[in-house]
Amino acid sequence: MEYLYYLANASLTLRIVQHLHARPQMPVSFVTVIHQIDGWVVRIKFKEQLSPQEDGDFRAFLNELGITYKPPMRVQMALWSLEAGQSPVDVMRRYQVAIVSHGSPEREEIEAFRQQFVRGLGYCPETLA
Repeated sequence: MEYLYYLANASLTLRIVQHLHARPQMPVSFVTVIHQIDGWVVRIKFKEQLSPQEDGDFRAFLNELGITYKPPMRVQMALWSLEAGQSPVDVMRRYQVAIVSHGSPEREEIEAFRQQFVRGLGYCPETLA
């Protein structure tokens, strides 16, 4: 079972990671976070099917934060490549996407990306707020 969502900024992305950490009973297989110029793509894949209640609750939570996402082919290929076990660096080079995190959801990776990006730009764009 998987969920693919588009979010407006880093804070919303971090809320998803916090939500998953607060619920260790949810069987997360991996979380992929991709930064794009105008927002964030988050893919959450579970090891097993969630119950209808858990699925409904999780979808309601995600729908409060963002919208379901239909990726363009380049992003879809990147997501498939990551799931197949290719390294994030190789996938970033091949498909020209900014993979912030893949695997166990880690707040620190997202925060570090945000800080580096802002430092490089000299200001904080809305998507990194």
